[in-house]
Amino acid sequence: MERKLELIAPCHFGLEAVLKKEITDLGYEIAQVEDGKVTFLGDEAAICRANVFLRTAERVMIKVGSFRAVTFEELFQGTKSLPWEDFIPEDGKFWVAKATSIKSRLFSPSDIQSIMKKAMVERMKEKYGVSWFPETGSSYPLRVSLYKDVVTVGLDTTGVSLHKRGYRTMTSKAPITETLAAALIMLTPWRGDRILVDPFCGSGTFPIEAAMMAANMAPGMNRSFLAEEWPNLIPRKCWYEAGDEAGDLVNDQVETDIQGYDIDGDVIRAARSNARSAGVDHLIHFQQRPVSELSHPKKYGFLITNPPYGERIEEKKNLPELYRQLGERFAALDSWSAYVITAYEDAEKYMGRKADKNRKIYNGMMKTYFYQFLGPKPLRRKQGE
Repeated sequence: MERKLELIAPCHFGLEAVLKKEITDLGYEIAQVEDGKVTFLGDEAAICRANVFLRTAERVMIKVGSFRAVTFEELFQGTKSLPWEDFIPEDGKFWVAKATSIKSRLFSPSDIQSIMKKAMVERMKEKYGVSWFPETGSSYPLRVSLYKDVVTVGLDTTGVSLHKRGYRTMTSKAPITETLAAALIMLTPWRGDRILVDPFCGSGTFPIEAAMMAANMAPGMNRSFLAEEWPNLIPRKCWYEAGDEAGDLVNDQVETDIQGYDIDGDVIRAARSNARSAGVDHLIHFQQRPVSELSHPKKYGFLITNPPYGERIEEKKNLPELYRQLGERFAALDSWSAYVITAYEDAEKYMGRKADKNRKIYNGMMKTYFYQFLGPKPLRRKQGE
Protein backbone atom coordinates (compact mmCIF):
# COMPACT_ATOMS: atom_id res chain seq x y z
CA MET A 1 0.00 0.00 0.00
CA GLU A 2 1.29 3.46 -0.86
CA ARG A 3 2.14 5.56 2.18
CA LYS A 4 1.60 9.28 2.56
CA LEU A 5 4.98 10.55 3.65
CA GLU A 6 6.27 13.97 4.60
CA LEU A 7 9.36 14.67 2.50
CA ILE A 8 11.92 17.39 3.16
CA ALA A 9 13.95 18.98 0.36
CA PRO A 10 16.71 21.39 1.47
CA CYS A 11 17.92 24.10 -0.92
CA HIS A 12 20.10 27.24 -1.02
CA PHE A 13 18.89 30.03 1.28
CA GLY A 14 16.89 32.52 -0.75
CA LEU A 15 15.78 30.02 -3.42
CA GLU A 16 12.91 28.30 -1.60
CA ALA A 17 10.28 29.76 -3.99
CA VAL A 18 12.03 28.21 -7.01
CA LEU A 19 12.10 24.77 -5.38
CA LYS A 20 8.49 25.12 -4.21
CA LYS A 21 7.40 25.73 -7.82
CA GLU A 22 9.40 22.72 -9.04
CA ILE A 23 7.73 20.44 -6.46
CA THR A 24 4.26 21.81 -7.30
CA ASP A 25 4.97 21.26 -11.02
CA LEU A 26 5.80 17.61 -10.23
CA GLY A 27 2.29 17.35 -8.78
CA TYR A 28 2.96 17.27 -5.03
CA GLU A 29 1.33 19.21 -2.24
CA ILE A 30 3.49 21.65 -0.28
CA ALA A 31 3.23 21.24 3.51
CA GLN A 32 5.64 23.98 4.62
CA VAL A 33 8.25 26.42 3.30
CA GLU A 34 11.02 27.47 5.69
CA ASP A 35 14.46 29.05 5.34
CA GLY A 36 16.52 26.68 3.23
CA LYS A 37 13.97 23.87 2.90
CA VAL A 38 10.59 22.88 1.51
CA THR A 39 8.46 20.10 3.05
CA PHE A 40 5.95 18.33 0.81
CA LEU A 41 3.65 15.30 0.83
CA GLY A 42 4.13 12.25 -1.36
CA ASP A 43 4.36 8.47 -1.57
CA GLU A 44 7.28 6.13 -2.35
CA ALA A 45 7.15 7.09 -6.05
CA ALA A 46 7.48 10.75 -5.03
CA ILE A 47 10.85 10.00 -3.41
CA CYS A 48 12.15 8.56 -6.68
CA ARG A 49 10.69 11.29 -8.88
CA ALA A 50 11.91 14.09 -6.61
CA ASN A 51 15.46 12.69 -6.64
CA VAL A 52 15.45 12.29 -10.42
CA PHE A 53 13.64 15.49 -11.47
CA LEU A 54 14.31 18.28 -8.96
CA ARG A 55 16.97 20.68 -10.28
CA THR A 56 17.26 22.96 -7.25
CA ALA A 57 17.01 20.63 -4.21
CA GLU A 58 20.15 19.48 -2.41
CA ARG A 59 18.64 16.15 -1.30
CA VAL A 60 15.34 14.45 -0.51
CA MET A 61 14.65 13.20 3.01
CA ILE A 62 11.79 11.28 4.60
CA LYS A 63 10.63 13.16 7.70
CA VAL A 64 10.66 10.58 10.50
CA GLY A 65 9.25 13.07 13.01
CA SER A 66 9.78 16.24 15.02
CA PHE A 67 9.56 17.13 18.71
CA ARG A 68 10.69 19.78 21.20
CA ALA A 69 13.81 19.20 23.29
CA VAL A 70 15.71 21.56 25.60
CA THR A 71 17.59 18.87 27.57
CA PHE A 72 19.49 15.78 26.45
CA GLU A 73 16.96 13.63 28.32
CA GLU A 74 14.15 15.16 26.24
CA LEU A 75 16.22 14.57 23.11
CA PHE A 76 16.69 10.91 24.11
CA GLN A 77 13.01 10.32 24.91
CA GLY A 78 11.78 12.24 21.84
CA THR A 79 14.05 10.20 19.57
CA LYS A 80 13.05 6.94 21.25
CA SER A 81 9.37 7.71 20.69
CA LEU A 82 9.76 7.81 16.88
CA PRO A 83 8.75 4.69 14.87
CA TRP A 84 12.24 3.67 13.71
CA GLU A 85 11.16 0.11 12.98
CA ASP A 86 8.91 1.45 10.19
CA PHE A 87 11.97 2.68 8.34
CA ILE A 88 15.09 0.74 9.35
CA PRO A 89 15.28 -3.06 9.05
CA GLU A 90 16.95 -5.21 11.68
CA ASP A 91 20.24 -5.45 9.74
CA GLY A 92 20.24 -1.78 8.63
CA LYS A 93 23.29 0.40 9.22
CA PHE A 94 22.02 3.60 10.86
CA TRP A 95 23.67 6.73 12.26
CA VAL A 96 23.13 10.48 12.55
CA ALA A 97 25.28 11.70 9.65
CA LYS A 98 24.74 15.38 10.35
CA ALA A 99 23.27 17.51 13.12
CA THR A 100 22.81 21.28 12.95
CA SER A 101 21.54 23.59 15.67
CA ILE A 102 20.29 27.18 15.35
CA LYS A 103 18.84 29.24 18.21
CA SER A 104 18.50 26.08 20.35
CA ARG A 105 19.70 25.19 23.82
CA LEU A 106 21.19 21.90 22.63
CA PHE A 107 23.99 22.79 20.26
CA SER A 108 26.83 20.22 20.38
CA PRO A 109 26.52 18.17 17.15
CA SER A 110 28.60 15.24 18.47
CA ASP A 111 26.51 14.94 21.66
CA ILE A 112 23.25 15.21 19.70
CA GLN A 113 24.47 12.49 17.32
CA SER A 114 25.55 10.01 20.01
CA ILE A 115 22.47 10.49 22.24
CA MET A 116 20.10 10.02 19.30
CA LYS A 117 21.91 6.88 18.17
CA LYS A 118 21.60 5.41 21.70
CA ALA A 119 17.87 6.23 21.76
CA MET A 120 17.31 4.58 18.36
CA VAL A 121 19.14 1.44 19.51
CA GLU A 122 17.00 1.27 22.68
CA ARG A 123 13.76 1.59 20.71
CA MET A 124 14.75 -0.99 18.10
CA LYS A 125 16.01 -3.47 20.70
CA GLU A 126 12.50 -3.51 22.17
CA LYS A 127 10.75 -3.70 18.80
CA TYR A 128 12.99 -6.35 17.23
CA GLY A 129 13.58 -8.29 20.46
CA VAL A 130 17.37 -8.37 20.01
CA SER A 131 20.21 -7.13 22.20
CA TRP A 132 22.53 -5.88 19.45
CA PHE A 133 22.42 -4.95 15.76
CA PRO A 134 24.87 -6.35 13.19
CA GLU A 135 24.42 -3.29 10.90
CA THR A 136 25.55 -5.37 7.92
CA GLY A 137 22.70 -4.29 5.62
CA SER A 138 22.00 -1.12 3.64
CA SER A 139 22.84 2.34 4.96
CA TYR A 140 20.18 4.57 6.53
CA PRO A 141 21.86 7.90 7.39
CA LEU A 142 19.89 10.51 9.31
CA ARG A 143 20.12 14.28 9.19
CA VAL A 144 18.86 16.24 12.15
CA SER A 145 18.17 19.95 12.51
CA LEU A 146 17.38 21.82 15.72
CA TYR A 147 15.73 25.19 15.28
CA LYS A 148 14.37 27.14 18.27
CA ASP A 149 14.50 23.89 20.30
CA VAL A 150 12.40 21.90 17.78
CA VAL A 151 14.18 18.76 16.58
CA THR A 152 13.37 17.64 13.01
CA VAL A 153 14.63 14.22 11.96
CA GLY A 154 15.06 13.30 8.30
CA LEU A 155 16.11 10.00 6.74
CA ASP A 156 18.37 10.82 3.77
CA THR A 157 17.24 9.02 0.59
CA THR A 158 19.75 10.74 -1.73
CA GLY A 159 23.24 9.93 -0.50
CA VAL A 160 25.73 12.05 -2.45
CA SER A 161 24.16 15.53 -2.74
CA LEU A 162 21.87 16.17 -5.72
CA HIS A 163 24.13 18.95 -7.01
CA LYS A 164 26.46 16.11 -8.06
CA ARG A 165 24.72 15.28 -11.32
CA GLY A 166 27.59 13.07 -12.39
CA TYR A 167 28.79 15.17 -15.33
CA ARG A 168 31.25 17.53 -13.68
CA THR A 169 34.50 15.60 -13.53
CA MET A 170 36.63 18.70 -14.02
CA THR A 171 36.04 22.00 -12.23
CA SER A 172 37.56 25.43 -12.42
CA LYS A 173 38.37 27.35 -9.24
CA ALA A 174 35.38 28.81 -7.35
CA PRO A 175 32.79 26.79 -9.28
CA ILE A 176 29.11 27.43 -8.82
CA THR A 177 27.11 24.33 -7.84
CA GLU A 178 24.77 22.74 -10.36
CA THR A 179 21.71 23.23 -8.12
CA LEU A 180 22.47 26.93 -7.61
CA ALA A 181 23.13 27.46 -11.34
CA ALA A 182 19.83 25.78 -12.22
CA ALA A 183 17.91 27.87 -9.67
CA LEU A 184 19.42 31.13 -10.95
CA ILE A 185 18.53 30.29 -14.56
CA MET A 186 15.00 29.49 -13.40
CA LEU A 187 14.78 32.95 -11.77
CA THR A 188 15.20 34.52 -15.22
CA PRO A 189 12.66 34.53 -18.10
CA TRP A 190 15.14 32.55 -20.26
CA ARG A 191 13.67 29.59 -22.15
CA GLY A 192 15.37 27.04 -24.39
CA ASP A 193 14.53 28.88 -27.62
CA ARG A 194 16.26 32.10 -26.43
CA ILE A 195 19.97 33.04 -26.64
CA LEU A 196 22.13 32.44 -23.56
CA VAL A 197 25.78 33.47 -23.22
CA ASP A 198 28.05 32.97 -20.20
CA PRO A 199 31.26 35.01 -20.73
CA PHE A 200 32.93 33.54 -17.59
CA CYS A 201 31.75 29.98 -18.05
CA GLY A 202 34.47 28.20 -16.05
CA SER A 203 33.73 24.47 -16.02
CA GLY A 204 30.53 25.11 -17.96
CA THR A 205 27.87 24.79 -15.27
CA PHE A 206 25.48 27.55 -16.45
CA PRO A 207 25.53 26.50 -20.16
CA ILE A 208 25.25 22.79 -19.28
CA GLU A 209 22.33 23.27 -16.87
CA ALA A 210 20.60 25.50 -19.46
CA ALA A 211 21.14 22.91 -22.21
CA MET A 212 19.72 20.16 -19.98
CA MET A 213 16.64 22.33 -19.38
CA ALA A 214 16.28 23.06 -23.10
CA ALA A 215 16.47 19.32 -23.89
CA ASN A 216 14.14 18.49 -20.97
CA MET A 217 16.76 16.23 -19.40
CA ALA A 218 16.12 15.33 -15.77
CA PRO A 219 19.19 16.22 -13.68
CA GLY A 220 19.25 12.88 -11.83
CA MET A 221 18.93 10.66 -14.91
CA ASN A 222 22.52 9.46 -14.93
CA ARG A 223 23.28 8.88 -11.28
CA SER A 224 22.27 6.55 -8.47
CA PHE A 225 20.65 7.25 -5.11
CA LEU A 226 21.15 5.73 -1.68
CA ALA A 227 17.50 4.68 -1.28
CA GLU A 228 17.74 2.38 -4.33
CA GLU A 229 19.17 -0.09 -1.78
CA TRP A 230 16.03 0.08 0.42
CA PRO A 231 13.57 -2.53 -0.91
CA ASN A 232 11.91 -2.51 2.53
CA LEU A 233 10.76 1.09 1.91
CA ILE A 234 10.76 1.71 -1.84
CA PRO A 235 9.93 -0.96 -4.44
CA ARG A 236 12.50 -1.17 -7.28
CA LYS A 237 9.61 -0.64 -9.68
CA CYS A 238 9.31 3.00 -8.48
CA TRP A 239 12.92 3.72 -9.46
CA TYR A 240 12.49 2.08 -12.88
CA GLU A 241 9.32 4.06 -13.53
CA ALA A 242 10.95 7.38 -12.59
CA GLY A 243 13.90 6.58 -14.89
CA ASP A 244 11.60 5.60 -17.75
CA GLU A 245 9.56 8.76 -17.32
CA ALA A 246 12.74 10.88 -17.44
CA GLY A 247 13.97 9.05 -20.56
CA ASP A 248 10.67 9.55 -22.38
CA LEU A 249 10.73 13.32 -21.82
CA VAL A 250 14.17 14.00 -23.33
CA ASN A 251 14.33 15.92 -26.61
CA ASP A 252 18.02 16.37 -27.40
CA GLN A 253 17.34 17.38 -31.02
CA VAL A 254 16.14 20.79 -29.83
CA GLU A 255 17.60 23.90 -31.55
CA THR A 256 19.59 26.07 -29.13
CA ASP A 257 21.89 29.10 -29.05
CA ILE A 258 23.84 28.54 -25.82
CA GLN A 259 27.43 29.75 -25.62
CA GLY A 260 30.16 29.63 -22.99
CA TYR A 261 33.37 31.67 -23.11
CA ASP A 262 36.40 31.76 -20.86
CA ILE A 263 39.84 33.34 -21.21
CA ASP A 264 41.51 30.09 -20.07
CA GLY A 265 41.85 27.39 -22.76
CA ASP A 266 42.29 24.55 -20.23
CA VAL A 267 39.06 25.58 -18.55
CA ILE A 268 37.22 25.55 -21.88
CA ARG A 269 38.52 22.03 -22.56
CA ALA A 270 37.21 20.96 -19.13
CA ALA A 271 33.82 22.57 -19.89
CA ARG A 272 33.59 20.68 -23.20
CA SER A 273 34.44 17.42 -21.44
CA ASN A 274 31.76 18.06 -18.78
CA ALA A 275 29.17 18.87 -21.48
CA ARG A 276 30.02 15.57 -23.23
CA SER A 277 29.50 13.69 -19.94
CA ALA A 278 26.10 15.39 -19.57
CA GLY A 279 25.14 14.47 -23.15
CA VAL A 280 24.61 18.10 -24.21
CA ASP A 281 27.90 19.01 -25.92
CA HIS A 282 26.10 19.29 -29.29
CA LEU A 283 23.80 21.97 -27.81
CA ILE A 284 26.54 24.33 -26.57
CA HIS A 285 29.23 26.36 -28.33
CA PHE A 286 32.31 26.78 -26.08
CA GLN A 287 35.11 29.14 -27.07
CA GLN A 288 38.30 30.54 -25.53
CA ARG A 289 37.59 34.26 -25.52
CA PRO A 290 38.15 37.16 -23.08
CA VAL A 291 35.16 39.20 -21.89
CA SER A 292 36.52 42.21 -23.83
CA GLU A 293 35.61 40.33 -27.06
CA LEU A 294 32.05 39.50 -26.02
CA SER A 295 29.56 40.18 -28.84
CA HIS A 296 26.49 38.69 -30.52
CA PRO A 297 24.65 39.87 -33.65
CA LYS A 298 21.13 39.06 -32.46
CA LYS A 299 18.72 40.89 -30.15
CA TYR A 300 17.02 39.88 -26.90
CA GLY A 301 19.66 37.49 -25.56
CA PHE A 302 20.60 36.70 -21.97
CA LEU A 303 23.95 37.00 -20.21
CA ILE A 304 23.87 34.69 -17.20
CA THR A 305 27.22 34.53 -15.47
CA ASN A 306 29.29 34.11 -12.32
CA PRO A 307 32.31 36.43 -12.82
CA PRO A 308 35.39 36.32 -10.56
CA TYR A 309 34.81 37.80 -7.08
CA GLY A 310 38.49 38.33 -6.26
CA GLU A 311 38.68 35.71 -3.49
CA ARG A 312 42.46 36.00 -3.68
CA ILE A 313 44.05 39.38 -2.86
CA GLU A 314 46.11 39.52 -6.07
CA GLU A 315 42.95 39.08 -8.16
CA LYS A 316 41.07 41.90 -6.43
CA LYS A 317 43.01 44.65 -8.21
CA ASN A 318 41.85 43.31 -11.60
CA LEU A 319 38.15 43.42 -10.72
CA PRO A 320 37.31 47.07 -11.56
CA GLU A 321 38.64 46.64 -15.12
CA LEU A 322 36.98 43.23 -15.53
CA TYR A 323 33.53 44.50 -14.49
CA ARG A 324 34.01 47.68 -16.54
CA GLN A 325 34.65 45.51 -19.64
CA LEU A 326 31.62 43.35 -18.82
CA GLY A 327 29.44 46.48 -18.49
CA GLU A 328 30.75 47.94 -21.76
CA ARG A 329 30.24 44.74 -23.75
CA PHE A 330 26.76 44.26 -22.24
CA ALA A 331 25.81 47.84 -23.17
CA ALA A 332 26.90 47.14 -26.78
CA LEU A 333 24.50 44.17 -27.08
CA ASP A 334 21.13 45.05 -28.59
CA SER A 335 18.19 44.74 -26.15
CA TRP A 336 19.82 42.06 -23.97
CA SER A 337 19.29 41.22 -20.28
CA ALA A 338 22.11 40.35 -17.87
CA TYR A 339 21.99 38.26 -14.70
CA VAL A 340 25.19 38.37 -12.67
CA ILE A 341 25.88 36.51 -9.41
CA THR A 342 28.85 37.89 -7.51
CA ALA A 343 30.14 38.69 -4.03
CA TYR A 344 31.87 41.80 -5.41
CA GLU A 345 30.19 44.80 -3.77
CA ASP A 346 31.19 47.28 -6.51
CA ALA A 347 29.81 45.28 -9.45
CA GLU A 348 27.13 47.85 -10.37
CA LYS A 349 29.54 50.78 -10.00
CA TYR A 350 32.05 49.40 -12.51
CA MET A 351 29.45 47.90 -14.85
CA GLY A 352 28.15 51.49 -15.12
CA ARG A 353 24.51 50.68 -14.47
CA LYS A 354 22.31 50.09 -11.45
CA ALA A 355 20.61 46.70 -11.47
CA ASP A 356 16.82 46.70 -11.94
CA LYS A 357 16.56 43.99 -9.30
CA ASN A 358 19.00 42.63 -6.76
CA ARG A 359 18.56 39.45 -4.77
CA LYS A 360 20.69 38.30 -1.83
CA ILE A 361 21.62 34.62 -2.12
CA TYR A 362 23.94 32.52 0.02
CA ASN A 363 26.43 30.48 -1.99
CA GLY A 364 27.46 28.12 0.79
CA MET A 365 28.33 30.51 3.62
CA MET A 366 29.25 33.34 1.23
CA LYS A 367 26.77 36.17 0.80
CA THR A 368 26.39 36.94 -2.89
CA TYR A 369 24.16 39.24 -4.93
CA PHE A 370 22.19 38.23 -7.99
CA TYR A 371 22.10 41.46 -10.01
CA GLN A 372 19.37 41.54 -12.65
CA PHE A 373 19.77 44.05 -15.51
CA LEU A 374 16.54 43.76 -17.49
CA GLY A 375 16.36 44.42 -21.21
CA PRO A 376 13.17 45.03 -23.22
CA LYS A 377 10.91 42.06 -23.92
CA PRO A 378 10.84 40.85 -27.53
CA LEU A 379 7.77 41.91 -29.48
CA ARG A 380 5.17 39.20 -29.72
CA ARG A 381 4.89 37.79 -33.20
CA LYS A 382 1.51 38.15 -34.83
CA GLN A 383 -0.10 34.94 -36.00
CA GLY A 384 0.91 33.95 -39.49
CA GLU A 385 4.33 35.67 -39.36
